[in-house]
Amino acid sequence: MTHIAAGCGLVLASGLWLTGCTWTPGAVETAAPAPEAASPPPPQRAQIEVTAPTDSVSAYFEALEERRLSDGLMRSERSPRDLPFSARDLEDIFVQIALYEEYSVTGDRIVERASPTVLRRWQDPVRMRLDFGDAVPASVQASDRRFVSGYASRLSRLTGQPISVVENDANFHVLVVNEAERQAIAPRLTRLVPGIDQVTLDLVRDLPLSVSCLVLAFSRSGTDVYTDAIAVIRAELPELSRRACYYEELAQGMGLPNDSPRARPSLFNDTAEFAVLTTLDEQLLRMLYDPRLRIGMREREARPVIRRIAAELMGGES
Repeated sequence: MTHIAAGCGLVLASGLWLTGCTWTPGAVETAAPAPEAASPPPPQRAQIEVTAPTDSVSAYFEALEERRLSDGLMRSERSPRDLPFSARDLEDIFVQIALYEEYSVTGDRIVERASPTVLRRWQDPVRMRLDFGDAVPASVQASDRRFVSGYASRLSRLTGQPISVVENDANFHVLVVNEAERQAIAPRLTRLVPGIDQVTLDLVRDLPLSVSCLVLAFSRSGTDVYTDAIAVIRAELPELSRRACYYEELAQGMGLPNDSPRARPSLFNDTAEFAVLTTLDEQLLRMLYDPRLRIGMREREARPVIRRIAAELMGGES
């Protein structure tokens, strides 16, 4: 996930990686259990490369998902016993995920360049609308609508922010489209977010196969408050990977723009190690919407507050 300052008075946050699996409902946990063994090393991104077939985008993503699963990635545990985290871990990971960005716009290009940023999030109620391309079967549409509706309610409980799925007057659009539909999507994006810049339109149109989904979050009038968002999900993804995109992009669109290799167990890294919103991710969302953290804060001002919140969430441990 990247946070990019774009032209025309908008702020773009775009997620450039995918993890994937299904959500296992259950009670919210506030700490990872104690480990039974030493934490395993993080997986390397090179482990999950798959050669793309020339005849089918769907076949490519089916092969990618199969390879990830066979490599032990796309894990579905929300509180894995082999990856405990402390209050200090939570503090440092929150700073990396919420107060740093990995990419920026330079001229007409998006470049990888780590840099600090300010805390951004929503103030108004988030109204999500799910739209599907013509190639998505009706049965898949119905199943995904139920899934996203339940997940939106979960995000609302975690953040305290009103979040719902609507049919009209949306400010967070979730577009599930195939390759041809995405390449012709620029006019639709321009209608949804007037003033969207050409760099962003080109990013969506020219999305490489290494990117399964992304989220674009926008702030208007030069503020640090999110007012609009668009998530783009590839319709060619198999169910496990498609639902993983919903998990990650809708959560990151709430205001967690970065990925970090330190974020474990978490969706918010580039390895596809986890496929569900973990207990660590839940704590990050709780912290993001804690009223003691103010929109526009930078790390120096926010760090002492983040430390106190992390200690409280973890029961006072360090």
